[in-house]
Amino acid sequence: MTIEQENRICQLSCSEVRGGNDLAAYEAELPGLAGWVSCQPLQRSRRGGDVYYMSACSQGVVARVVLADVAGHGEAVSAAAIRLRDALRNHVEHWDQSRLIRHLNEDFLTDSRNVQFATAFLASYYAESGELLFTNAGHVPPLWYRAAARDWDYLHDSTPMSKEIVDLPLGMVSGTSYSQTAVELEPGDLLLLYTDGISEARDESGSQLGLDRLLSLARNLPVDSAVAAGEALVAATAEFSGAAPATDDQTVVALQRPVKRGRR
Repeated sequence: MTIEQENRICQLSCSEVRGGNDLAAYEAELPGLAGWVSCQPLQRSRRGGDVYYMSACSQGVVARVVLADVAGHGEAVSAAAIRLRDALRNHVEHWDQSRLIRHLNEDFLTDSRNVQFATAFLASYYAESGELLFTNAGHVPPLWYRAAARDWDYLHDSTPMSKEIVDLPLGMVSGTSYSQTAVELEPGDLLLLYTDGISEARDESGSQLGLDRLLSLARNLPVDSAVAAGEALVAATAEFSGAAPATDDQTVVALQRPVKRGRR
């Protein structure tokens, strides 16, 4: 089965939500971010347990990206993907994601079929300031390339680069019982979100890639675009695994704050 490959860049319009758990690979443009997505369900299935969604707010200044690794496969996970999509549509106007997190938590805890997120990473990006608000609910930490330092690291909620959220329009952030961390993405910065099918990939001897080796691998990735970085990460993971079969779904969402080019 061939991965869905679109010839044109997917440009998210206001209030649009795009994603799912289907086999796919394509570029995407969100408010203030260039993106690339690769979703590879296990064993050539059309649908897997990795679920991702991207959305753009009605004012065209807020982008949201969610990547989750849902327990289970098949129709139960597809139903979970639909509920995540609907929740994002209901909260597409809000930069603060605390209400969205509570909504998802309550929804999946009370699901009659006991389908719930195993892990999830949620991020809201404010295009006018470059600020990224994120919450990590047990998910593997994203890779973060800081263009100014020309180095890769992991994005943790304990990052020393966290900042106080200031000078935003009134009414954007309310109190929350969930941990949310804000950082500023500088022009050229990259984020690589992925599921543990990437970090826990194994080679032919059974050795796991692991976070330490993944970070070392990232330092050899191209950084000129989200597409180049994302494609290279998928290719490097496949090269590490060699002939060893995949044991889990593998999804990568690459995001970059573009560098503004001056006029000549």
